[in-house]
Amino acid sequence: MLTDLTRDRLKRFRKLKRAWWALVILGTAFLLSLFSELIANDKPLYLHWQGKSYFPVFKFYPSTEFGGPYGTESDYLKLWQDSAFTAGGGKMIFPIIADSPLRTHLELEGNPPHAPSRKHLLGTDNSARDVLARLIYGFRICMAFALLLALFDALLGITIGGIQGYLGGKVDITVQRLIEIWSALPFLYVVILLGSIYGRTFAVLLFIMALFEWVSLSFFMRGEFLKLKNQAYVRAAKALGFGPFRVFFKQILPNALTPVITLMPFTVVAGISSLTALDFLGFGLMPPTPSWGELLTQGLQNIEKPWLAISATVALFVTLLLATFIGEGVREAFDPKSGHRIE
Repeated sequence: MLTDLTRDRLKRFRKLKRAWWALVILGTAFLLSLFSELIANDKPLYLHWQGKSYFPVFKFYPSTEFGGPYGTESDYLKLWQDSAFTAGGGKMIFPIIADSPLRTHLELEGNPPHAPSRKHLLGTDNSARDVLARLIYGFRICMAFALLLALFDALLGITIGGIQGYLGGKVDITVQRLIEIWSALPFLYVVILLGSIYGRTFAVLLFIMALFEWVSLSFFMRGEFLKLKNQAYVRAAKALGFGPFRVFFKQILPNALTPVITLMPFTVVAGISSLTALDFLGFGLMPPTPSWGELLTQGLQNIEKPWLAISATVALFVTLLLATFIGEGVREAFDPKSGHRIE
């Protein structure tokens, strides 16, 4: 299914060790983050009580099921320490991190944020929530947001830029002027306005970001289509009677995707940075959503509590660094003049 050129590019990327291992590490971390509930959760993976097996991380059980007085869900960490529960043969198996990013630990001594300890390896934030759990869930949100944003940007950029380049003439000029007007709109004001009307949810922020981030990619696609539509193989396809859709998608588009592929990792970097910046400024996701930007804000507000800023900064730095390595590797692999300068 792959062309010889594509195989050659994949081989070249595989030989770029720094980029390849960055892809392996970041990809593995993201895949694991998709199962964050199995890694960091205050609900047990498995519970045994009175001869029955339960899986609270996957299913809701009322507290009456385990001898409680109410029909609400049990506080399993407290239930785990209940002598009546253990005396009745109750057993629990918790995830590696027996904590939730939304759980507040008001039982801890002193005022939050609490310093790192054996129970909370990276301490707690100003609401006494475990920082490590919030970092893990925040990583999943950042990566999912950035990847979806890159996908939507690619679709919009390819479609609009491709149509401009393929049709040319008045269509190209008209759309180009409209893009210039659109790109001049103040992005932050649009976020504030639409966020105040529809709420700052994941979907709303993704939609707003996607409306603006595709512009630069459309310029590249426009240039590629303007260049490729006059190639001999495209003129031959038209002479054979191929329709405009077939010429667009079958003849030109596959040969114009290099800018999309090489820019995709850097679009992911921009998506992570943008969401973190919006959260830091207070215009991002609504609390109590786990957010790296919120942790950075708390670190700024609590200079004397360095673990907040340090943990979020290190997580953001490592993620952006790995994504940048991947982007450099992709660009190097797709450059026919490269001499494998990246090692």
